[in-house]
Amino acid sequence: MFISTIGVIVTNKRESTKSVVRFHHGRGSQEPIFGDAKNDAALDVIPTKRLIGNQLFTLCAMMAHNLSRELQMLASPVTERALPKRPAAWAFEKLDTLRHRLIQRAGRLTRPQGQLTLTLSANEAVRKDLLHFLDVLQKAA
Repeated sequence: MFISTIGVIVTNKRESTKSVVRFHHGRGSQEPIFGDAKNDAALDVIPTKRLIGNQLFTLCAMMAHNLSRELQMLASPVTERALPKRPAAWAFEKLDTLRHRLIQRAGRLTRPQGQLTLTLSANEAVRKDLLHFLDVLQKAA
């Protein structure tokens, strides 16, 4: 057992105190992921008075959150895992950031030559991101 100014850590790990404290503090890198799901995917919301409506809402929110994480995991390399604090394997962007950067964009659906086309304003950074994600999805399929 180790007592510090931040609290008490009880563990069965047979390592040095410093190693145990680093491991414990590293687990905190997961907390922003849960916070992101709560805040940006609305997993802290109970929108209806009916169980089925709340179940459906929560399921859709979880699927949106997991889909965005899966897309980011496919599109970016794994970070180094052998660090003492054991950080998350990927550096995720907040869902709010992705939504503003990629989804909440002004655009128009048109049908030139009968093919459905999404036209967005010229923005090289958005174009690059969208093409990167589409390329990753095609390779994963």
